[in-house]
Amino acid sequence: MKREIIVIDEEKCNGCGLCIPECHEGALQIIDEKARLISDLFCDGLGACIGHCPEGALTIEEREAEPYDEVKVMEIMVSKGDNTIKAHLSHLKDHGELEFLNQAINYLSEINYDMDLSNFEEKKETPKEIVEELFGQKSNSGIPHSGVMGGCPGSQTREFNIDTEQVEQAGKPAAFEVKSELRQWPVQLHLLNPQANYFRNAEVVLAADCVAYSMGDFHNKYLKGKSLAIACPKLDSNLDSYVAKLTSMINDAQINTLTVLRMEVPCCGGLIQMAQTAAQHADRKIPIKEIVIGVQGDVLGEQWI
Repeated sequence: MKREIIVIDEEKCNGCGLCIPECHEGALQIIDEKARLISDLFCDGLGACIGHCPEGALTIEEREAEPYDEVKVMEIMVSKGDNTIKAHLSHLKDHGELEFLNQAINYLSEINYDMDLSNFEEKKETPKEIVEELFGQKSNSGIPHSGVMGGCPGSQTREFNIDTEQVEQAGKPAAFEVKSELRQWPVQLHLLNPQANYFRNAEVVLAADCVAYSMGDFHNKYLKGKSLAIACPKLDSNLDSYVAKLTSMINDAQINTLTVLRMEVPCCGGLIQMAQTAAQHADRKIPIKEIVIGVQGDVLGEQWI
């Protein structure tokens, strides 16, 4: 089967072993002074080890691999003790791997392992409870009122007043079409090769998914002449692999600058955090600019960091 799995660049790996404690599943070992993936069965492909490699030798690729086996992993976890088990369960929970999490909990129950698992067991909620948790105040019908406060600020319902005269003008045939400034494909960071030719010595824009929909002039103002990567720090999984890719862009593709365009909502702050973490792990320094975009497309601020 094809799935995401760790790949090790042996030329970059110096055998320091810093990745080993972060792979609670036991997929990595130091052999002949190099980190080795000892079995596809144990690698969950979530990349917890990547951010701890000072040499950038660990990345994730999609390839043919044996299916990950949670039961075999748990057999290893039990021999390592409570702290390792808890770290592994937290790892699964944080990445939304609920199926594997349930398999792990069931295994511990079957062998009567003495541990409090209440923090890891999946909470069963009704659709009504889920709606309330996400959106806050509810109406008598159980469906939240539009425009309520509460829950994630980035999910708060808002309605904008649109200038109808501008809309009418926009609907008239234009003298010319506004061309796209996109110069590459793909654009989603999960799919990108950080060492692709279009990143080499490039000015790179890292944009939140919502930015281009909020800004009317995104292509002309920010994308022209630049290479693009898009991501959502709230909804995307495996953010550690994003940090590794950004680090590779800085080190290997030798990008010149990184402009991070994020929305004003708090959850979007994770995008600049990923860029800063990548910059800290990188061997070379590049200028990074943060631009904050309002939900109606206005620029709220920009700074070099």
